Amino acid sequence: MTSTKNILFPEIEKVINTLNFESISDERKIVLQPLVDFIQGKASKNQEIRLNLICTHNSRRSHLSQVWAQTAAAHYNIKNVFCYSGGTEATAMFPMAAKTLAKQGFQIKTIAEGNNPVYAIKYSENAHPVICFSKTFDDDFNPQSEFAAILTCSSADQGCPFIAGAEKRIPMTFEDPKAFDNTSEQAEKYEERSVQIATEMFYVFSQIKK
Repeated sequence: MTSTKNILFPEIEKVINTLNFESISDERKIVLQPLVDFIQGKASKNQEIRLNLICTHNSRRSHLSQVWAQTAAAHYNIKNVFCYSGGTEATAMFPMAAKTLAKQGFQIKTIAEGNNPVYAIKYSENAHPVICFSKTFDDDFNPQSEFAAILTCSSADQGCPFIAGAEKRIPMTFEDPKAFDNTSEQAEKYEERSVQIATEMFYVFSQIKK
């Protein structure tokens, strides 16, 4: 029996069709390989694959990475993938990160307001939404063991030499779009970073043999 492919929202499919794996340098592919290996090792044994994407404030890159990794797993029909995110401190998911994902076709619902809103982000009509809000990487919401800790920014990488419970620690840093906040280039730069993260997450999951 063949497993059914997850149907993603059409606008997201349009973005996926523009992703170019050839834009990833050989040097960057070496950086991504440990994540490929971790996922493959779990998938080959039909084990749950838990990824905790970590950045300093859990506000931008870690959320973009969490959402795109979960979407890539659905696109390539890699089962039992559970993506989380966290920070070395909790702040809030930055509104522009959510706006960028909405523009790229994700359906976003705010399920709790306040200083640290909680968002339900859907990439498909029937899939469970990705729950996004700012939290520390060791928050009770996140897995406490048997997960890969993926450091998406250099300050979190340097500031977290040890992450309790992590099976593997994988530095995979991205430039911070925050540098362009309050400039005319803000929307463009957030979209550019989101596309880069999407490209690399889709590349990683495209390498997994089922």
